Amino acid sequence: MKLWLVRHAQPLIAPGVCYGALDVAADEQATQQAALELAAILPPRLQVISSPLQRCELLTQYLRGLRPDFEYKTDARLAEMDFGCWEGQRWDGIPPAAFECWTADFAGHRFGGKESASEFMQRVASAWDEAQRLGVETVWVTHAGVIRAATLLARGVRQVAQADQWPREAPGFGGWCRVD
Repeated sequence: MKLWLVRHAQPLIAPGVCYGALDVAADEQATQQAALELAAILPPRLQVISSPLQRCELLTQYLRGLRPDFEYKTDARLAEMDFGCWEGQRWDGIPPAAFECWTADFAGHRFGGKESASEFMQRVASAWDEAQRLGVETVWVTHAGVIRAATLLARGVRQVAQADQWPREAPGFGGWCRVD
């Protein structure tokens, strides 16, 4: 199975702000450009599954206009990690003790009170397992965190116990990668 992992375009939010599950819009012009570039390289008749957050939905809508041969659907499992009470806060304004708790128990701690890394990985793994069962080439229009989780899953890693095991690399805004 081939899985295209596409990241939304630049969100319209100030740099340095935590915005995992926060439903912020994306730059429309950058989104159009990403859709044009993506539409030009994707093979015919793929399944496109999008996060329900508007920054991903916008890219999906532009892609739909360019590639009507694709099948489209939305899947909440592809939403970014939920950072709870830290959503919309500046990263540098979050108390150091909150980061210390998170890194001390990276897998189990709910940073911001909503979702742990373990719960997030389980959510993404559920979508991953379904894609594996279907066995068809698929595109996920999603977020950096989901893409990082999927790259771990592609290597057979289903849990990350320590923060330093979490991948740092992800495609830039509007970019993509592919895992086989």
